[in-house]
Amino acid sequence: MPTTRPIALSLGDPAGIGPEIIIRAWAALRGGGPVFAVVGDAATLAAVPGASVRRIDRIDQAMTVFGAALPVLDRPLAAPVQAGHPSTAAGPRVIDWIETAARLALDGEAGAIVTAPIAKATLYQAGFKFPGHTEFLGALAPPIDPDARGPVMMLTAGDLRVSLVTIHEPLRRVPDLLTHDAIVNAGAVTANALRRDFAIAFPRLVVAGLNPHAGESGTIGREDVDVIAPAVAALRARGIDARGPLPADSLFHADARATYDAALCMYHDQALIPVKMLDFWGGVNITLGLPIVRASPDHGTGFDIAGQGLARPDSLIAALRAAAAMAANRAAAAS
Repeated sequence: MPTTRPIALSLGDPAGIGPEIIIRAWAALRGGGPVFAVVGDAATLAAVPGASVRRIDRIDQAMTVFGAALPVLDRPLAAPVQAGHPSTAAGPRVIDWIETAARLALDGEAGAIVTAPIAKATLYQAGFKFPGHTEFLGALAPPIDPDARGPVMMLTAGDLRVSLVTIHEPLRRVPDLLTHDAIVNAGAVTANALRRDFAIAFPRLVVAGLNPHAGESGTIGREDVDVIAPAVAALRARGIDARGPLPADSLFHADARATYDAALCMYHDQALIPVKMLDFWGGVNITLGLPIVRASPDHGTGFDIAGQGLARPDSLIAALRAAAAMAANRAAAAS
């Protein structure tokens, strides 16, 4: 579903597969959209085989350019990078591309943002202070719901949506981070987003347990009984259709997925393994709870294959389509 405003797509790490998959996504979408403009280095994109790039001054110009060439809001690198060889020197510009895309959406000039993959280690060396895109965007954009504060990470694949309470944390830290308030907040942000961004009037939420068999009534760990179950009760008290904690090993088969609209997971791999099993190439990462719509491909920079013509654009295309649909749903909800 196309938006009436272009999507702002940040280039990500210019030494990764981002430039290649962006050119291929544009080639696949140029005839029917959604329309997007890249915030990044035009020369890097123009060097990709098959590229047709046009520099623009304002993102609204993408609407007339997109069918003929990839529109780029050119924010050039100080020096070229080599595919497959990340450069710390490019880090400040990569951060600027993300922030510029976010500002365009916050100012209402872009309908949504999509972010190509970044290399966190490289950005850390350049002074980046955040674990990833999700947390950076949370610092740039205030929460949209004062009683349910984003950002919350959601992953989608096919008919599966999963949200996370904890994200990039060592497993040994997860039990201590699973507080009552953290679970309730993530569940409320997810339910609100399902209504506003996915047009689901009465969202159904299931909550995964932390321990095997959801703790087996406390005999395999107390977190499910003492923390997660009371949090689920609190979600229900807010009027949210929430069930759990339920054993994670039986939440993701086809019959189970038909009974809910999103699953709230306690930690990274609990959510991402089923997503990548269902659609390894087409998964989408979505940030919930912000005043802007943001999606990204569910994969990394692919330095090992960058510049070799091997990278697939499936996940980026899915992210662009998801962002466009969410922006349209959000606009309809606000009207």
